[in-house]
Amino acid sequence: MKKTICSFLLLGSMGSIPATALSNEQQSSNYQVALQSTLQSTMQSTLQSTMQAPSSVTIQQDIQNILSQEMQQQNFYRVYFDSIEQRNQISISFHAQLMETRDNLGYLILQLDEFEKEQLTKKGITVKPAPIFVEQWQERLKDAHQQSLNASVSATAIPGYSCYETVEETFTEANSLASNYPQLASWIDVGDSWEKSNNLGGYDIRVLVLTNSAISGDKPKLFINSAIHAREYTTAPLNLDFAKWLVEGYQDNADARWILDHHEVHLMLQTNPDGRKRAEAGSSWRKNTNQNYCGATSSSRGADLNRNFTDRWNITNGSGSSGSQCSSTYRGPSAGSEPEIQALENYVRSLWPDRRGSSDSDAAPSDTSGIHIDLHSYSELVLWPWGDKSSPAPNGSALQTLGRKFAFFNGYMPQQSIGLYPTDGTSDNVSYSELGVAAFTFELGTSFFQNCSTYNNTINPDNLPALVYAAKVVRTPYITPSGPDILSLQLSDGASDVGVPAGTSVTLTAQATDTRFSSRNGNESTQSIISAEYFIDVPPWQSGAVAQSINASDGNYNSSTEGLTATIDTSSLSVGEHIVFVRSRDANNVNGAISAVFLKITDGTPSLNADFSFSCNQLACDFDGSSSSGTISSYQWEFGDGNNANGISTTHTYGAAGTFQVTLTVQDNQGNSDSETQAISVSTGAGDLLQNNVPVDGLFLSQGETVMYRMVVPPNASSLSFSISGGSGDADLYVRFNAEPTQTEYDCRPYRNGNSETCAISNVQSGTYYVMLRAYQAFQGVSLVGQYQEQGSGGEFVELDVAANSGEWRHYPVTIPAGMSNLTATISSGTGDADLYVRRGSQPTTSSYDCRPYRWGNEESCTFSAPQADVWYISVRAYSSFSGLVIRAEWQ
Repeated sequence: MKKTICSFLLLGSMGSIPATALSNEQQSSNYQVALQSTLQSTMQSTLQSTMQAPSSVTIQQDIQNILSQEMQQQNFYRVYFDSIEQRNQISISFHAQLMETRDNLGYLILQLDEFEKEQLTKKGITVKPAPIFVEQWQERLKDAHQQSLNASVSATAIPGYSCYETVEETFTEANSLASNYPQLASWIDVGDSWEKSNNLGGYDIRVLVLTNSAISGDKPKLFINSAIHAREYTTAPLNLDFAKWLVEGYQDNADARWILDHHEVHLMLQTNPDGRKRAEAGSSWRKNTNQNYCGATSSSRGADLNRNFTDRWNITNGSGSSGSQCSSTYRGPSAGSEPEIQALENYVRSLWPDRRGSSDSDAAPSDTSGIHIDLHSYSELVLWPWGDKSSPAPNGSALQTLGRKFAFFNGYMPQQSIGLYPTDGTSDNVSYSELGVAAFTFELGTSFFQNCSTYNNTINPDNLPALVYAAKVVRTPYITPSGPDILSLQLSDGASDVGVPAGTSVTLTAQATDTRFSSRNGNESTQSIISAEYFIDVPPWQSGAVAQSINASDGNYNSSTEGLTATIDTSSLSVGEHIVFVRSRDANNVNGAISAVFLKITDGTPSLNADFSFSCNQLACDFDGSSSSGTISSYQWEFGDGNNANGISTTHTYGAAGTFQVTLTVQDNQGNSDSETQAISVSTGAGDLLQNNVPVDGLFLSQGETVMYRMVVPPNASSLSFSISGGSGDADLYVRFNAEPTQTEYDCRPYRNGNSETCAISNVQSGTYYVMLRAYQAFQGVSLVGQYQEQGSGGEFVELDVAANSGEWRHYPVTIPAGMSNLTATISSGTGDADLYVRRGSQPTTSSYDCRPYRWGNEESCTFSAPQADVWYISVRAYSSFSGLVIRAEWQ
């Protein structure tokens, strides 16, 4: 049948690591024996599932009940912050309550009980009801509830988020990596979820282990877990994408090659699969699904797994976690009470020995290997211990250095994980507090339910390099990150691609820099580069490694960034592929992270290498194969739409928007050939404009044809949806934000039989949404409508950290719409003396204004009843120099 998906998980097996308490040495030994045994054997696919999920009907009923309960919640508040530092502190301490971030308006949306409200107000923080968010929240849950009623039991993708795999899809993808690359990947069972432990269905807790099993030895280990909090959508996909980067890049990427050859990467992709299953339906589920806490059917049941870790559990006596079962930060009845945490802790203890003493002041030795990263969302933070007290961890300086390095890649705020209040029983306690292993938390992105466009264009490309860097420096994470990085590493004469005959002098060029640290929260000291070296095939930590010096391009090592150059003698190298490892050293005698490049030695016969570039203007594309190399006699192009062409360069115009696989095949006179395939996306660049709630009727297409529309959604819109209905045949609906959808790239695709389909957008953004209809079968008489609600209940303006010298002005125009009952402008905080002025229609002066309180200090306000629709200027003048001022305007 069409669109019915049936699948079995074909999984390799390795026995679960037992939950009995073993010494670190015993666990490490048992783990290594089991891992080597598993990795060296061919993975046997079986029809035994890794999960014993309850019936889809049972899960669906539970989800509908959860969504119905969440729809009744109204305790959401705007919590105002005066600085980015205060915002981050609130986000850390009240992360479980965090719902949305409105940086442009100077507040966060938090879900708070009375005690939590009191905690914030005692700190002098303004807390106000959030009625607009409540409306949007209830509309989103109504849409999610309706989708759950209509959901097929065989549905796979998270509704509205095609870029995020479900639990089942994650397991299938991981198992595929293990099946397709048995020498590089193993998919092992390390424990059970709460539901599986209690014979209520549930899932295995599994780890994807990545390393080249053909190379033995005790390798440094990177452990990354994700989705411990169920609603944090981006975390598991990023972890899985990292696995694919390593395994699928092993053949062609020298860094991926040496990392898997010489290090181990352990990925717990779905740490909380029971909870994740509830969150996939649109619920804001955070905890596990333990029915012993807060009522078996409550939407607040379960334990917060990231407050349940054994070491430092409830160390703050209630201020860093909750003892209330229904709280979102309920720590569980005892340390490590939850089976998911037992599985994670036992596995972590099997990876590394204990190298830190029992006192909080005991530092791990600087040569301690291993890194643990816990992927969370959201708030764009890189965090490290301690989180339960403000004093630095004994390895705090080295943790800060690596944290600033991570933040260089993703642009996040690097800081110790203490906020307004402490947190305890968290994931870094088993790795750092207990064992001394460097531990970090990444808070990804800007939303729990992050849209796919942001994930694909920002979160993934910004954070993958940080994870790759972690895999590079895991051997000595307390030392290497302070050293310089190698960039732009290249070999001359195509030596990395087509190769060169032995005896060819190959020029190595690169750049070394000691400056790649985030400066968002302090500056890391940097040093001059004093040397650089390369090694061929044998990395510097192995016996037999031979260092070859590299020169500074300008002749002198005297700067924190240096160009590098060296000539590689290839005369003694055998035919085949070699790896060149490159590193540099700074004035502190610290060697930085290694970067690598392939060096290919040929038998002297020029090898063929197909390569091409392209550029497209809407549907028309130019293709250029001149970057191909070798003795080429012919160029054959296949454009992916059934059309072909010949020649070193060509043009092609596609008949419709979409993504196409273009292949160039080059051939020599001896019949040898090589091919290169690239995916290209083309679009019409337009599409008819949809008006809000105005149907487009009578649509028809022949089978396989597509038609594109677009809708411009204004700021503060909510309840956005796109629907098709009526007519005959079978139309498929695709929606994508900020880019035209294709059959493989979209934010929503209901993919149902017939013409009744709806895409309800849960995270509405201001901008252009593109809508595509495709004829799965020929259809006619179909109606399409896009609709949203505009919020007309007022608005806000906030400007933080305003400063001015005596006599200077700062002017801020705001547009007040018609029908507002009041307008209030205020200034607060900071030092010095600022005067508030407000005027309608033009900038105020010291003699022309509609309101000027004219008081000492920085606490002033102006209020207007029934303000006219116009541009109003909220202005301040420095009676004396001021700084740190907060300006707000609010209208209703």
